[in-house]
Amino acid sequence: MTKKTGKKRQRSGSNGSWEDALRSFFSSERVWFLTGLIVCFVVMYLGIAMTSFLFTGGADQSVVESMPLSELPADHARVENWAGVRGAYVAETVMNRWFGVPSFFMLFFLGSAGLWLMRVCRMSLLKRFLLCSSMMIWSSVFLSLTFASTVGTSFLYPGGRHGWYLAEMLTRNLGMPGTVLLLLITAILIAVFTSSLVIPFMQRQLVGGWSLMGERWQRSREARRARHEAEAEEKAKRETTPSEPAPTTYNKEADTKPAAAPRREGPSVEDEGYALGEDDEDEIAATPIVPNGRREAETVEAPTIFTVEVPREEEPATPAEVVAELGEYDPRLDLSNYHFPSLDLLKKYDRNDKPIDMEEQSENQKRIKQTLENFGISISSIKATVGPTITLYEVVPAQGVRISKIRNLEDDIALNLSALGIRIIAPMPGKGTIGIEVPNKDPQIVSMQSVISSRKFIESKYDLPVALGRTITNEVFMFDLCKAPHLLMAGATGQGKSVGLNAIITSLLYKKHPAELKLVLVDPKMVEFSIYAEIERHYLAKLPDEEKPIITDFNKVVHTLNSLCKEMDNRYELLTRAHVRNIKDYNEKFINRRLSPDKGHEYMPYIVVIIDEFGDLIMTAGREIEMPIARIAQKARAVGIHMVIATQRPSTNIITGTIKANFPVRVAFRVSSMIDSRTILDSPGANQLIGRGDLLFSQGSDMTRVQCAFVDTPEVEAISEFIGAQPGYPKAHELPEYDPEGEDDGKSVASDLSDRDPLFDEAARLVVSQQQGSTSLIQRKFSIGYNRAGRLMDQLQGAGIVGPYEGSKARQVLIQDIYSLEQKLNTIK
Repeated sequence: MTKKTGKKRQRSGSNGSWEDALRSFFSSERVWFLTGLIVCFVVMYLGIAMTSFLFTGGADQSVVESMPLSELPADHARVENWAGVRGAYVAETVMNRWFGVPSFFMLFFLGSAGLWLMRVCRMSLLKRFLLCSSMMIWSSVFLSLTFASTVGTSFLYPGGRHGWYLAEMLTRNLGMPGTVLLLLITAILIAVFTSSLVIPFMQRQLVGGWSLMGERWQRSREARRARHEAEAEEKAKRETTPSEPAPTTYNKEADTKPAAAPRREGPSVEDEGYALGEDDEDEIAATPIVPNGRREAETVEAPTIFTVEVPREEEPATPAEVVAELGEYDPRLDLSNYHFPSLDLLKKYDRNDKPIDMEEQSENQKRIKQTLENFGISISSIKATVGPTITLYEVVPAQGVRISKIRNLEDDIALNLSALGIRIIAPMPGKGTIGIEVPNKDPQIVSMQSVISSRKFIESKYDLPVALGRTITNEVFMFDLCKAPHLLMAGATGQGKSVGLNAIITSLLYKKHPAELKLVLVDPKMVEFSIYAEIERHYLAKLPDEEKPIITDFNKVVHTLNSLCKEMDNRYELLTRAHVRNIKDYNEKFINRRLSPDKGHEYMPYIVVIIDEFGDLIMTAGREIEMPIARIAQKARAVGIHMVIATQRPSTNIITGTIKANFPVRVAFRVSSMIDSRTILDSPGANQLIGRGDLLFSQGSDMTRVQCAFVDTPEVEAISEFIGAQPGYPKAHELPEYDPEGEDDGKSVASDLSDRDPLFDEAARLVVSQQQGSTSLIQRKFSIGYNRAGRLMDQLQGAGIVGPYEGSKARQVLIQDIYSLEQKLNTIK
């Protein structure tokens, strides 16, 4: 039976090795590159053939259509196509029988696929396929409709026979207007799904068109109104103009009397020499007879037209109208030409070249089983999961075996396996098995390049994605620093803390734009973060007038942390005014232009504070540095300020209860004792790690073993130089100025100027000449401490040279020139 089972295991092992070899062959980058190269050459050949068809297709048409493809080379037929007989046949098939000229979209997709296989460029092949296929079909129908009259008269079908048949079907069912509308709608749909700028552009055009039509209608309406008013005024003037005065009075009753009637005395019409007809009599009868003395007095004046126009205030534009006109706010617009670091800057290690050592795995499995059986523990099955540095053996014990017996055999199993140290997980959460983690004899290096280039990292939607390394199952391990929201990292010297910090920073630099992320780097050792000085104008934040972008002095660390507390309070005030609860909602409102910069609102970048050697800072500054850290850890999550703290002394006087309570996510590298492991993780396990980047990641009750990604110093330098060589902001992001002497808003300003500082006059001249009331400026120029510089600034305020403390802004200089200052100093003396 043992021989048969041995043969079965050998067969299963050979099958597994064959499958692994086949899998490694198809996953090899060399195979992918060669496949993409072949596809690119085929695309180039087809492009030559199709391009030549546009010029030589007419001459080759009779040859290609007269005989099948198999007889063309044997018949020694001569063609004019640049790609030969087969190229002429393929071009005839693609250009005439398929989609016509739009078939070049097919070549574009195949070329993109070839470049994607060669890893030259990264794209979504599905989106590229949908775009090219839809454009090819739409263009073939459009060209068939446009050049329908040329069908049968030329060798070339511009839209191919496919487009011609489809255009004929559409025109027969929908008519020409319906077909044109259908093409217009599909063109708009393709454009909308291709680019996100199409909808804002169409909205701007529609809004502009409607507004233009409204203006034209308003102008025509005003012109009609003005014309009607002018006509009414002219008509009123005509009606009120006095008529010609009648020369005499005429009584119609006298005209009806008999001729024998006596005539009235006075001159008559006839006496004046007038002969009146019937029309004249009617006109005179209709005209009122007014005496000459009253004619001018009773003339009616024309009415004066008086209009009052009240200008209406222009209504403010709604956010939707502003977005339609200007588009959404783009925080990356200031550095629109910024390029993220490329993967070529990271070193690649060939992980797949080393197959799994089956002898080592089977030997370890036998030794674990033998050790447990020697102590009377029987097991039913063992399953091995091989990782880059650790192999997890999941043991299913027999019925009635107590877990505590297996847990107590940890040292015995390590002795039999000759391992550096093993870790027993009894039981494994949610699996019903007991895990035994054993180090591999030949561990593999997890490169940062393999983690950054993984699909999980590229497609992640985290706000602050951090790729830490790979798990035992060889999966990329990531977490969102925004949800962490703060990270505590500890471990003994040389176990990988600095590499872990560099991995965190590298992940953020590869994913976040300089407008979206700012880093505050604290390095008491002065050598760990100095390589990041190149990215000062892109990613770093510091106090105003600070020379070094990396903070190394513990006094400036205290000032920076208190400045971050002020930044936190300022951000909370903006969130309150915007009626939102966190930075994500605030920035979304600002991007949609629902918050006005005129009211003090601005886009908020995330701020990540990374502190190395926290234990040294605690020993130097003590409670003075612990309080601002506790404030930031408690409140700053909602406003986008997050902290990463690392220390090599995980003792209780360094990692206090206040800090542990506000840092729920913890990373533990190898430590020397179980007490240190309990201090970091509240559980043992960190003392059983093997070092060299081996870590335990704890978040709540979950604990994951991860092999940290390795990023070397030359790689970090290359990334920093690549970013630093690009155009950046004029200076680093400035934090609010922290003035410990000015927190009482100037109430404690010394009113007695008799006890002035010896540097008072020189400091006054410096401030007036620079026109900048900054405490840091005085501190830097005269090489004095911050407390003395603060007292000097208070004395300058008491003398009326500078204004009161204004928070993050520099104090206002009240004297404009040196001559006025000298007069002021003379009066003070």
